[in-house]
Amino acid sequence: MNKEQNKLILVVEDEEFNRIYFEELLNQINCNVLVANNGLEAVDICKKNDKIDLVLMDIKMPLMDGYEATKKIKKIRPNLPIIAQTAFALLGDKNKSLENGCDDYIAKPVKKDVLIQLIRKHLA
Repeated sequence: MNKEQNKLILVVEDEEFNRIYFEELLNQINCNVLVANNGLEAVDICKKNDKIDLVLMDIKMPLMDGYEATKKIKKIRPNLPIIAQTAFALLGDKNKSLENGCDDYIAKPVKKDVLIQLIRKHLA
């Protein structure tokens, strides 16, 4: 059995196309998926559900961005792995993500094999 199988992953993403893409990718590797449309929803879901194994956090979202949501989630669940994902893959983005509490970073467009490697790394 793969480490990621039957794990619960929260996908925080405001763009419908990206959300569907992540859900399909994660379903292919037998992960269970929850979805939040913005940072506020993500924080609320993490407060209510302690079964979440990993969060894929979009950075640029309405209401509450991914950095703010990550900080709030880490206060509730300090050991919950959060992988930042952003289309704005500038040189400083990875460092900024890590400085704001994310455990890792992936640039969009996300490559399936890279994402699976990151997920396995953090579910080890």
